[in-house]
Amino acid sequence: MDTTMSSRDLTKSNAVPMAIVAGLFFILGFATWLNGSLMPYLKQIFDLTPFQAALILGNFYIAVTFTAIPSAWVIRKVGYKNGMALAIGGMLLAALLYIPAAETQTFGLFLVAQLFMGIAQTLLQTAVNPYVVRLGPEESAAVRVSIMGILNKSAGVVAPLVFSALIAAQFTGLVGKELTAEEVTMMADSLILPYLGMAAFFGVIALAVKFSPIPELQDEDEDGNDQGTVKEALRHPHLVLGVLSLFFYVAAEVIAADTIGAYALSLGVVNYSVMTSYTMVCMVVGYVLGIILIPRVISQQKALTCSAVLGILLSLAIVFGSAESTAIADAVLVPFGGAQLPNSLLLIAVLGLANAIVWPAVWPMALSGLGKLTSVASGLLVMGIAGGAFGPMFWGLLSGAGDAAGQQFGYIVLVPCYLFILYFAVAGHKKRSW
Repeated sequence: MDTTMSSRDLTKSNAVPMAIVAGLFFILGFATWLNGSLMPYLKQIFDLTPFQAALILGNFYIAVTFTAIPSAWVIRKVGYKNGMALAIGGMLLAALLYIPAAETQTFGLFLVAQLFMGIAQTLLQTAVNPYVVRLGPEESAAVRVSIMGILNKSAGVVAPLVFSALIAAQFTGLVGKELTAEEVTMMADSLILPYLGMAAFFGVIALAVKFSPIPELQDEDEDGNDQGTVKEALRHPHLVLGVLSLFFYVAAEVIAADTIGAYALSLGVVNYSVMTSYTMVCMVVGYVLGIILIPRVISQQKALTCSAVLGILLSLAIVFGSAESTAIADAVLVPFGGAQLPNSLLLIAVLGLANAIVWPAVWPMALSGLGKLTSVASGLLVMGIAGGAFGPMFWGLLSGAGDAAGQQFGYIVLVPCYLFILYFAVAGHKKRSW
């Protein structure tokens, strides 16, 4: 039976594909936001500087720079469905690489494992994002991507909690201490079984996707011509500006979600490994608001504008706010049994609210009217994820020696990121010629 369907067919019968792809977004989120806990954990094991710790994120996200376009080529050759299965198989192999890295306590091997995980996830991103955009009308695409985002970011809430429960919780007494060789070995070895289990899980999911009833998506224009080229895609300024917007957005998102644990560690917060969950909770709230409000109350463009403005204001408050005061936590967390955390730390988490709608809004705005160029354009947009490599590195460089005050100042790098997103929301997405 032919399971190849056009995008018009998909809009009529999309419940099963939507459910399967939703599960893949959860898996993407779990593997991605695990970095927020892994980064400070390895920072403690290897006694890394902020810049060295940022390399853990950098190797994961830099893979996008040189694999996004090849990923689009792979999707065109094997199809969206097979591309998804192949990507998850790659994540299985990457998870296995963490085991020798932990056994040998070699930081370089951890970076290699991060690189391969990033390559596999790039392929998966290139397949699933355009699939969701094409599952329905363009004007409501941000809502569908928001639903996927809720699952992705919910996984971001779960992943740090699982990491803490299985790994970090047994070493909370070591926070702020200089580790002995025996303690380093215990902390490193604790990673082996969880990553072995993760690899087995990825293997099952890869087989499930391969034999699932996901229909293939055709990227053809109305005349049935072949798909376009990168050169053709780059002639569309709203796409290029969309790629740059995603670059700056992912830089901001990764800084907010994955450096918050390292900053919390510098402040002496015992449960630093769960701080990513705070950012992810705020992102889930943002996605829910997006689903409720777009397009009924507010357009994708206006929602993106509001997100950028909020991001600028929060970034300035983080940099120039107090790291000693706990007024925010005293008002909204402590009365309900929550932790007493510094204002600057909680404001980083609230950036999740500003970040939530950016990805779902930029994708449909950047892909608007591209037709046969969709798969190539999607590969270019996925390249924007490379911002996740450079954002934390610049944060690490601006953090200096790595004390709490230096790391707090490092968040100034967020301001230009949100300024560019604001430009795309207001004017960039309207450009149709150079």
